[in-house]
Amino acid sequence: MAAAAAETTVDMAENSSQSNDVKTKLSKLFWHGGSAYDAWFSCASNQVAQVLLTLPYSFSQLGLVSGILLQLFYGLMGSWTAYLITSLYLEYRLRKERQKAEFRNHVIQWFEVLDGLLGKRWRNVGLAFNCTFLLFGSVIQLIACASNIYYINEKLDKRTWTYIFGACCATTVFIPSFHNYRIWSFLGLAMTTYTAWYLTIASFLHGQVEGVKHSGPTKLVLYFTGATNILYTFGGHAVTVEIMHAMWKPEKFKAIYLVATVYVLTLTLPSAAAVYWAFGDLLLSHSNAFALLPKSPFRDMAVVLMLIHQFITFGFACTPLYFVWEKAIGMHKCKSLCKRAAARLPVVVPIWFLAIVFPFFGPINSAVGSLLVSFTVYIIPALAHMFTFKSATARENAVEKPPKFVGRWVGAFTINVFIVVWVFVVGFGFGGWASMTNFIQQIDNFGFFAKCYQCPPPLPPPPQMRNFTVAAPPPLHHHHHH
Repeated sequence: MAAAAAETTVDMAENSSQSNDVKTKLSKLFWHGGSAYDAWFSCASNQVAQVLLTLPYSFSQLGLVSGILLQLFYGLMGSWTAYLITSLYLEYRLRKERQKAEFRNHVIQWFEVLDGLLGKRWRNVGLAFNCTFLLFGSVIQLIACASNIYYINEKLDKRTWTYIFGACCATTVFIPSFHNYRIWSFLGLAMTTYTAWYLTIASFLHGQVEGVKHSGPTKLVLYFTGATNILYTFGGHAVTVEIMHAMWKPEKFKAIYLVATVYVLTLTLPSAAAVYWAFGDLLLSHSNAFALLPKSPFRDMAVVLMLIHQFITFGFACTPLYFVWEKAIGMHKCKSLCKRAAARLPVVVPIWFLAIVFPFFGPINSAVGSLLVSFTVYIIPALAHMFTFKSATARENAVEKPPKFVGRWVGAFTINVFIVVWVFVVGFGFGGWASMTNFIQQIDNFGFFAKCYQCPPPLPPPPQMRNFTVAAPPPLHHHHHH
């Protein structure tokens, strides 16, 4: 898909060699990233974006203990499947290079790895799941934009904001490729870190709400919905192979993913726990954590940063889709930018439409998690690894043999079987049932094309009063002045 990406970078490299050195140094610093750090930034910033805001909601469904344990569990599981994807990628690359294939102008993608190692059928399944996942990933980014900006400016309802952001995000059709997003992933990570700590500190300063209840977990439906949202959080590596390809030493990638996950946990655990500690069961009806915190310059800052981050993530999720679409209609090799941009528009329009039909920020994350992420990120890589190394010869010639502490091949095989069974039963089975039930309930309550999902109903007193009652903490400290 991203073959065009590589070509444009090569052209750029040739042109820039003639230009002055300062410019090259600057562009090297910000633009041509391929080191281990870049991969780390990309992994970590792809992992958490809007999910950060829905995790407190998941905690209120799961309860504190389950919430923390499930995050650790899925974090480890995600790192293991990322390791599987790495070893399959290295295996594919080695086999191809033995056949004298050149990868200088071609970005290897996950479905090609499946194709090369396991054949057409696997490729088609992988491609179908991956594309659907990216499509809905983009939809979620759009919904998140509208859901967040509403907390800065309440004059327009969330649906109108979705129209506006859909138009803004449609501009991504003009960006040829994402080979050079070093500065973006760095900024993305900085923004997410700020937001996570803002949520933590603001919740502690706010203190617990009067009569706070922490009753979760109460209902099975909610429990599994929360669990699949966490599965979705750590399933951010549908883009793993492309990030790896953009590295100079892809074999280092295994450790990087684990480190990125550990860093992500230092963001998600304190923020989700703190918000849940402060607000308890109120979160069950507020899937966006911004909704409960009092309005302040810090909150506005966090909202703006998240918006920029979502715009970037929208680009991440959409670009591979553009490539697939261009290849499907034969426009991929086309040189003119405008023609390609026009050809890409049919991809943006359905995303925009879906975001307006289902504005359920929170429940939609869980639905995507159980129906798509479970297969794309957990089940297919684990199965592919087992089938690729089925024969003894394949195991002997493998580039990347499973480490000793896992128990070599037997251990790896056991873990893979466990992952396939666990994710299929708990993630896809129970999780799918729960999140679809929850999703349908949202449709019954709010209807399709909901104008303003989970907005507080306007109260009769004048707006100054209303903001005061909704946002400000209880005015206890005023009594000292009298």
